[in-house]
Amino acid sequence: MATVHFSGVTKSYGSTSVVDDLNLELPDGSFTVLVGPSGCGKSTSLRMLAGLESVTSGSITIDGRDVTHLQPRERDVAMVFQNYALYPHLTVRENIAFPLRASKTPRAEAITRADEVGESLGLGKLMARKPKDLSGGQQQRVAIGRAIIRQPSVFLFDEPLSNLDAKLRVETRTELLQIQRRLGITSLYVTHDQEEAMTLSDRMVVMRDGRAAQVGTPLEVYGSPVDSFVASFVGSPKMNLVDGEIADGAFIARSGLRLALDGAGAPGRVTLGVRPDDLLVVPDADAEARVTLVELLGPRAIVTIAARGSNLTSVVETQRMSGIAEGTPVALSVRPGAAHVFDAETGRRLVGDTKDGKQPQR
Repeated sequence: MATVHFSGVTKSYGSTSVVDDLNLELPDGSFTVLVGPSGCGKSTSLRMLAGLESVTSGSITIDGRDVTHLQPRERDVAMVFQNYALYPHLTVRENIAFPLRASKTPRAEAITRADEVGESLGLGKLMARKPKDLSGGQQQRVAIGRAIIRQPSVFLFDEPLSNLDAKLRVETRTELLQIQRRLGITSLYVTHDQEEAMTLSDRMVVMRDGRAAQVGTPLEVYGSPVDSFVASFVGSPKMNLVDGEIADGAFIARSGLRLALDGAGAPGRVTLGVRPDDLLVVPDADAEARVTLVELLGPRAIVTIAARGSNLTSVVETQRMSGIAEGTPVALSVRPGAAHVFDAETGRRLVGDTKDGKQPQR
């Protein structure tokens, strides 16, 4: 196990900075997830830690040892790739054992260790098969086993579940988290899927334009986004963001939509953020807002509303859907204490409850 530090790390290609002055700590034994849109620098950051990309400036240390300019094999890290990267001509047993064989470990010892790792991953009956005879989830477990057998200081995961179908992703995600918890090895995981990041991580790093926009626990990032970018990126359905102003203790959108707010903050131009779960809708024949779409999802429904030119989303429990259908006029309100208010110019957070009482980390 080891603590990892990125200190002022920058990666540039000519005049273009892909990662810009990244300062980040991965605590010993933690599971940290880098999440963000395509091109934000998350995969490049992972590859620099692995030694697959050079660092333009700054330094990377693993357990106090500077690895910035070391070769990948000298860093004591193991990586699981998106495409599994298994050897098609080798059996499951031989694939898992390969790192030990490459380091000149005696064959008998390598095979014994491979069988132990395979058994722990539920692959015991598949050890003699070739990769082509395995499902996607089984192949991914073989790739994880090949990383585990090295007993590295750091695990690196580069979108390892993106090739799996939805059901298998959930199952493999659970298995992966259980493995990491059991081994306690410091892990860095890259994904563009914010739901995956919320589920897996001890700490989330939301990246934007090569920088860490926010670092914190999933609850901190979801409950107290530091700006409107993080607010819109984290959460599904995504947060409603509406431009307008605070006046007389209420929010007035540019379109004229008015919402009463509890603790609205100082008057002025702002962007209001409301999670769909916190936007309350009630049938009201005199209201101007109207339901335009209802998506039933078992115990809840996602309701899309047109309100004076603003398109808003609300999540409503199915048992509260009585009287709400497409075309229904509805009155809107914000759950008390649930509004997020951001500066209209900078997007920085001004007002909003922190769900767990903690301030987000930077």
